[in-house]
Amino acid sequence: MQLKSGMQALVIGLGAAGLSTVRYLLSRGIRVAISDRCNIDQIDPETLKFLHEAQVRLETGGHSAAFLAGADVVIPGPGVPLNLPILKLAREQGIPVLGELALAADQYQVPVIAVTGSNGKTTVTSLIGALLQAAGKAPFVGGNIGTPLLDYFADSSPYATVVLELSSFQLDLAGDFRPDFGLLLNISPDHLDRHGSVGAYTAAKMNIFRSQVAGDIAILGGDDAVADAAVLNSGVSGFRFGRNPDCAAQIVNGSVVVRLTGSEEVTYDLGGTKLHSSVNQLNAAAAILAATICGCSREAIVAGLASFEPPPHRMAEVGEIAGVRFVNDSKATNIGALQAALSGCTAPVILIAGGRDKGSDYTLLRDVVREKVKHLVLVGEAAGLMQAALGPVVGNEMATTMEDAVNKAMATAVAGDLVLLAPGCASYDMFSGYEERGRIFTECVQRLFEHRTGK
Repeated sequence: MQLKSGMQALVIGLGAAGLSTVRYLLSRGIRVAISDRCNIDQIDPETLKFLHEAQVRLETGGHSAAFLAGADVVIPGPGVPLNLPILKLAREQGIPVLGELALAADQYQVPVIAVTGSNGKTTVTSLIGALLQAAGKAPFVGGNIGTPLLDYFADSSPYATVVLELSSFQLDLAGDFRPDFGLLLNISPDHLDRHGSVGAYTAAKMNIFRSQVAGDIAILGGDDAVADAAVLNSGVSGFRFGRNPDCAAQIVNGSVVVRLTGSEEVTYDLGGTKLHSSVNQLNAAAAILAATICGCSREAIVAGLASFEPPPHRMAEVGEIAGVRFVNDSKATNIGALQAALSGCTAPVILIAGGRDKGSDYTLLRDVVREKVKHLVLVGEAAGLMQAALGPVVGNEMATTMEDAVNKAMATAVAGDLVLLAPGCASYDMFSGYEERGRIFTECVQRLFEHRTGK
């Protein structure tokens, strides 16, 4: 859809992405209204001041049909459920419902690298940004990673590339968005409470390639059956990363070996970096492959790898007590991430899992739990569901709080064991987000250390 000055847009949701959308629309001469479910006293005063001064009409406490009147387009924020009555009504009235990706689909003047997948998106996006920065390619890094993607258009910095992390929610309404480089890392069941089925979730992820044209690049997780089988448009070049010998970026003994037609084979040793874990080897391979195809030199990639700090709450070492290691993987919010975390563990695992269920089938974890986990501590709303699915293959117990879970895990562990927080669920039953969950876990481990050592 072509936006024209003077049109009226209704934005649903007053989160960071919603406000970024408002700013973008105003810059294009679009008249804007915004509707949010929260009450007006819950909105930051500075936000209210901005909306008032920009003459943005505001509706709070829900979304009324009357507020839709006059709208030429409706733009829900990424976290807004697509089954809202107001969105159904808009479609019935023939009003286009677009996402933030669709709004600016043809507006980028520099190459766009888009990253999606069930797990590893933030690490890969951040790492690609770091490698491009080391190569002097001045990247804008945003999207689902924290900085709204439309903020790019409000930033006067001379960016040479755009790197976007994209969620399935954003890709649901991608419209004609076309990345020059599209990365699909992996697919495992997630957000089924929103998408309804694995098929619908997978279809949303595949939208990253839908509008690509001849000459564009697709980078696929070669170890993931669903990602590997992605159907690409005619003329789109596909490259794979993983452990299989036919991958353009192959993981071999802790290193990434890049083989591209017409180029010399290059090996990147991850041993001296913070990307040496099994999961991060795959993330590094994806990012290195993207950076190589983008023209980054070996020297720049080596420098970027050496200085890179992975985002927190992802297989982060917390400490050791009496020979028992504690690792925080709170960002493992789905069963695919939990499976990947366990697959990379070599020590016997005491697993702390549970949280808010997302419609997952926990029986899919039975094989890896049977192989890797010696004891399971369950916490949160999904504890009963996980116990029913995994109880037949591993000893387990319930915990009431994170501190209770940490203490029970330690009581079961012996020297050489690994206590792993990898919930496999959302955090919103007990915490404000996975960050708070990981922080509370770390604090509980620290208190336990102080209690046992007196330090």
